[in-house]
Amino acid sequence: MAERTQPPTVEPAELRRRLGRTGVWLSSLAAIPAAGARKAAAEIEELGYPALWIGETPAGREAFTHAALLLSATGRLHVATGIANIYGRDPVAAANGAATLAEAWDQRFVLGLGVSHKPLVTPRGHDYSAPLEYMRDYLDGMDRASIEVPQAERPPRVLAALRRRMLELSARRAQGAHTYFVPPEHTAKAREILGPDPVLAPEQAVVVETDPGRARDIAREYAAMYLSLPNYTNNLRELGFSDDDFAGGGSDRLIDAIVAWGEPETIAERVRAHHDAGADHVCVQPLADSVGTQIEHLRLLAPALLG
Repeated sequence: MAERTQPPTVEPAELRRRLGRTGVWLSSLAAIPAAGARKAAAEIEELGYPALWIGETPAGREAFTHAALLLSATGRLHVATGIANIYGRDPVAAANGAATLAEAWDQRFVLGLGVSHKPLVTPRGHDYSAPLEYMRDYLDGMDRASIEVPQAERPPRVLAALRRRMLELSARRAQGAHTYFVPPEHTAKAREILGPDPVLAPEQAVVVETDPGRARDIAREYAAMYLSLPNYTNNLRELGFSDDDFAGGGSDRLIDAIVAWGEPETIAERVRAHHDAGADHVCVQPLADSVGTQIEHLRLLAPALLG
């Protein structure tokens, strides 16, 4: 029997082209009925956004089946996991799952992998003492996997990364990095660490609201969980924020740095700031109380973001 050869790897430039400049990040689709999630994905595609990023939590939909649900409802939209938790499945399952999704849906699947957070991982029975090493070993396991799924190419992967060592690993072992809960200042720092070639795709939370008090209230509700997780606060400390900024739901300075709010053009200026700082693709997450309202906000934002 002839030795099985590995399919080619997607080049970062090609992934950059597929994702486009601005996409969408929605965690809310994991908690609504499947019919509503399919409808939302189709509407996002119709609005002209080229990519949809989805998260994975212990209480939400499993990332790979969720991606299949959304891919099946669309014909052009790229679906990216932001992120699939590497403690949620072994590396062979991840490699086979990614290959299955990419082959079945015309290479529209992007595998975002991450180490998640200790409070979310240890209840599942895993040891979180060395997440960087665990990620490195996980990628080794994926690359060793013998996959019989027909593949025109190995599915592109990006790593969730905030600080130097994970960003460096993203540059070496993936097509790039997906950053989350970060201001443009972090994007500039990440680009410097990654170098010019890897894809850099930060998430940007937004509130379509011009009243400062209402906008910041919505932003603080979103930020509360992330400010309880050391991965995020340690990263923010490196950017000059302190415990005073984390107290009380987040200082105005912190909230305004993380969440863009105001008119669509004001929000588009923040997205452009990420691009100017070195982002290739910015995934916009509208904060609202329902998926329907989020889609309406994406509709309002589309001319400023996609024009």
